[in-house]
Amino acid sequence: MTYPPPSDGWSDPAWSAQQPDPTLPASGPPISAPPVGKDPYAPADPYAGAPGIPAQAAPVDPYAAAAAYPQPGYPQPMGYAGYGGYQPPPPQNGLAIASMIVSIIGAIGLCGYGLGGYIGLIGAILGHVARRQIRERGEGGAGFATAGIIVGWISTVIAVLATIAIVVFFVWLANQESTTGYGTSY
Repeated sequence: MTYPPPSDGWSDPAWSAQQPDPTLPASGPPISAPPVGKDPYAPADPYAGAPGIPAQAAPVDPYAAAAAYPQPGYPQPMGYAGYGGYQPPPPQNGLAIASMIVSIIGAIGLCGYGLGGYIGLIGAILGHVARRQIRERGEGGAGFATAGIIVGWISTVIAVLATIAIVVFFVWLANQESTTGYGTSY
């Protein structure tokens, strides 16, 4: 905080050296003039030097505010690429998703005496077709297709084993002698 000089006419030379002289005009920071010439960041004019087309009339001011809407004739910006150029993920293969869903339904179908697992065979086949399409088209969903193949084949194998077990059980049951006492006894 500065204090006004004393009113008795005496002034401290150190205080006078710190304060600006009120009789001199006040000046602010220096103002630089805008550069004159071509904007180094402006896109190249493909028509420069072509006959019948006039050159640019006025120099471009690089410090001017950007327009709210892009000027006609200049390409639209593609957006900020970020680190490493973000690429959107490829579309998912619908057959791969269907393979996984059908294989899961086949695995759930194992609860019905194991015979519902045969649906998993369809899921496994769909998974193999989906993996081929993914390789050819560059789509996503390889994990879904692989899951459909694995779950589909596992449920199919369990269904086959359940079918064999059921057939063996019924054959064994048919070959059992009746012990109920309704027939003739030797």
